[in-house]
Amino acid sequence: MRGNRRCFGLKRVYVNEKWCLACHLCEYYCAFANSNEKDMVKALKDIVINPRIRVEQKDNISFAVSCRHCEEPLCVKGCITGALSVKDGVISVDQNKCVGCFTCILCCPYGAVSPGEKSVIQKCELCTNNIHGTPQCVKGCPNNAIVFEER
Repeated sequence: MRGNRRCFGLKRVYVNEKWCLACHLCEYYCAFANSNEKDMVKALKDIVINPRIRVEQKDNISFAVSCRHCEEPLCVKGCITGALSVKDGVISVDQNKCVGCFTCILCCPYGAVSPGEKSVIQKCELCTNNIHGTPQCVKGCPNNAIVFEER
């Protein structure tokens, strides 16, 4: 059955809201990872960051929101130009194909796709375009509230 299919062997970013301190460091590490700079201070000094992960708070609970890389992603299905695609379980954006219709933003039930500052749209791509291994938001979380694991 298609709807019950599981993707084993794929790591995802998960958040444990009990451990989140709402320090926003994950946002800074995300912005730095996507800046193409080697020095964090030079990359982020005197700018308003536009990360691909966001810390939100509701009723004294803090949690980070980022792309869940859904098994059947509505954002990919809604993309009229084919700018969003899935490869090895990671939903990626081809900025050259995106026309800025923002249908993917409207389709995402988690609010994980957003307008980009230097690109038309942006979303978490698990740092596949800029590092190898663990996403930087996970590495930067001081309380281990964000993890990168199989479940």
